[in-house]
Amino acid sequence: MKWLRGKAAGLLLVFALGSLTDACGVEEFQDILYENMESETVDREESKKQAEAPIMDTKQLEPETAKREQISVGKYAYEHLDQQGQVVYDEMLAAILNHEEKIKLSTTDLDLMRKAYAGVCGDYGGLFWVEGYVFTRYTKGEELVSLEFAPKYTMSEEERKITQAQIDDVVEVWLGGISFNNTDYEKARYVYELLALNTEYVKNATDSQNIISVFLKQQTVCQGYACAVQYLLEQLGIQSVIVSGTALGDAHAWNLIRLDGEYYYMDATWGNNGYQNGEGKETSFIDYNYMAMTTEEMQMGHVPDENLELPECTAVMNNYYIREGTYMEEWNPQQMGAILSKAWAEGRVVTLRFSDDTLKKQAFRYFIEEGYIADYCDGITQINYIEDNMWKEISFCFN
Repeated sequence: MKWLRGKAAGLLLVFALGSLTDACGVEEFQDILYENMESETVDREESKKQAEAPIMDTKQLEPETAKREQISVGKYAYEHLDQQGQVVYDEMLAAILNHEEKIKLSTTDLDLMRKAYAGVCGDYGGLFWVEGYVFTRYTKGEELVSLEFAPKYTMSEEERKITQAQIDDVVEVWLGGISFNNTDYEKARYVYELLALNTEYVKNATDSQNIISVFLKQQTVCQGYACAVQYLLEQLGIQSVIVSGTALGDAHAWNLIRLDGEYYYMDATWGNNGYQNGEGKETSFIDYNYMAMTTEEMQMGHVPDENLELPECTAVMNNYYIREGTYMEEWNPQQMGAILSKAWAEGRVVTLRFSDDTLKKQAFRYFIEEGYIADYCDGITQINYIEDNMWKEISFCFN
């Protein structure tokens, strides 16, 4: 055995995420209240004191609602709405896609309206030209008789077309290394790595709530990452929906994805991480813990809100460590050493995940404390590593 000279250096894992509260907060919607057919915009503080104004003639406010085309069959949020919710979802989506100024909805249920809109946003990460909506409540006495929906557009229809063409050009290049013929796992990993390598988390990034920040500026926050995951996976035929909630106590967004018929959670925001070596130099690496999580794993740091009905995710066959052969269930130093040797030769970070703490401690003692890693990594003089007790992992940083 070649005994390793020098001191093993334990490294500090750095989450360069910043505060997610401001960047990933849910858009607050304003009310516009009509009185005698005249409108008045109410700001956020005043909207908390909502009042209903009488309408002199309600007949003129109840036109036939045009039947909207169903184009979202098979999308996750859409399929988890009831029939009336799907109708309202279709109405809203059609209005946004057609750049309509406003429409009358076929419901007067405010909760249904909000839930349907949340569903649209969850299923369609590419709606970069809209940032919420305002709604108008028509009342007769104390009775709510009609709801009007008006998307809040951030650009003209012509500007939207120009921006879409620019995004299309970037996406075509980014997806040039993957195709429909690849497996679902390969597609998910490709998108996860793509965003980690090409997009920087910047708290105050412009257009951070949509895909413009990702594809045209390469700087975004969690909402931008989640929108981009949904948008890219859709291009590859993978069902994905945006999930909102909190992570480590701050507002956050991530994704629910479907691989080979089974559901997993993906948080691309946390895919790009870094560590500091003994000299204080920071080096980035892709953290695959958040690529295909079970519900149990997701709940270790994430709390979804109640806007979307979510499945219990228990599948593990598309877990990164299982698929890549770095999940260790028994003591086999030759197998582990071969993995380390390959990563050492390629100059990259490799993570071994263990089925239990006892096995992890045994590997730590053998490869790091006793220095047997030198038998597999010829010429190594210092071990740079990250020990993660929560995930039962040891990451060897050869980059």
